[in-house]
Amino acid sequence: MKRWSATLAPEVVVVVVVVVVVVVVVVVMVVLVVVVVVVLVVVVTVVVVVVIAVVVMGMVVVVLVVVVTVVVVVVIAVVVMGMVVVVQLLLAAAAAL
Repeated sequence: MKRWSATLAPEVVVVVVVVVVVVVVVVVMVVLVVVVVVVLVVVVTVVVVVVIAVVVMGMVVVVLVVVVTVVVVVVIAVVVMGMVVVVQLLLAAAAAL
């Protein structure tokens, strides 16, 4: 029995070593795949957040430009209307004299 186990031992050792190596390689590969997937997810998330931020900033800039333009147009219109009213009052005063 002892000699049988002695002759069997090297084969068992080889099988165990092969199994351990295969398991280690598979675990390393799985870990690498998981790391790559996590990195990709993080990169994609960062890119999406940056794109959304840029789009939102662009929208904010567009809204600000529109608001400033509207305010400037309204101010110009009020000034022009005021000048027209003043001119009409001056003309009316001149006509009255």
